[in-house]
Amino acid sequence: MRLKYFRALASLVAFGLVLAGLPGCGINKIPSLDEQVKAAWSEVLNQYQRRADLIPNLVETVKGYAHQEQNVLTQVTEARAHAIQMQLPADIL
Repeated sequence: MRLKYFRALASLVAFGLVLAGLPGCGINKIPSLDEQVKAAWSEVLNQYQRRADLIPNLVETVKGYAHQEQNVLTQVTEARAHAIQMQLPADIL
């Protein structure tokens, strides 16, 4: 009879040790790491979306700069042409 109680007690202690050691074996580590990966990937996707949202602004900026450069080039060309066409009077020469 004592042997029966001893085995039951040993089984109960072994089960208790297994239960006590379960949190320390890393069973909760896998979901935690999975959540960290999901959070990091979400941050990457957010950065991609932010960059994609900035592209139209960049395109408009380049278009505006190109238009301004075209105006400057036209004005410089007209000014050069006008300067070349200028005739100096003979008394100044």
